[in-house]
Amino acid sequence: MAITMTESAQAHVKRHLDNRGTGFGIRVGVKTTGCSGLSYVLEFVDSPEPEDQVFKQGEVNLIVDPKSLVYLDGTELDFVKEGLNEGFQFNNPNVKNECGCGESFHV
Repeated sequence: MAITMTESAQAHVKRHLDNRGTGFGIRVGVKTTGCSGLSYVLEFVDSPEPEDQVFKQGEVNLIVDPKSLVYLDGTELDFVKEGLNEGFQFNNPNVKNECGCGESFHV
């Protein structure tokens, strides 16, 4: 099981970690919420938990807890800019359905 990050996402996360001045990496997870059941969660991590999976992506550590990894296996995390909008995009092959607003999903 694994997830990956594009070079664009790696560069974006690295900039933010450098600006923070500290941090081990970024955690990607899921939580129960929204109209479709699950939504993505991103947070900076200063030290991983013993049960976490750590995926080295260039100069960035991508951390995933075991429960979230079941839903995220095979996902590619990208950072995209479209006009004035920018943000992370999750290319998750496990998603069966998404809500209309794109904030939550179902596997």
